[in-house]
Amino acid sequence: MIVCVCHRVSDREIARHAHAGMSFDEIQFELGVATQCGRCETCARDLVAKCCSSGAAAAIHNEASVQTVQLATPILESKAWHSSQQLQAA
Repeated sequence: MIVCVCHRVSDREIARHAHAGMSFDEIQFELGVATQCGRCETCARDLVAKCCSSGAAAAIHNEASVQTVQLATPILESKAWHSSQQLQAA
């Protein structure tokens, strides 16, 4: 579903960035969400909060054992913005 019509950003794209550990402000900068008309801001913030509240944990402890959980790798680049690494390479 498209959350931000102005910048054509989907709920999946926002969720992918949130699961990678990005805050709403970082996602807003990266994708442009809620930077034009602002009508999507509440929905986008709710989506980020939902993804962060169910986010990955580094380890799950119980009395019997410790289970390690693989965390998501950070998103280094999106199609919308160039990273500083690419700019340095150029």
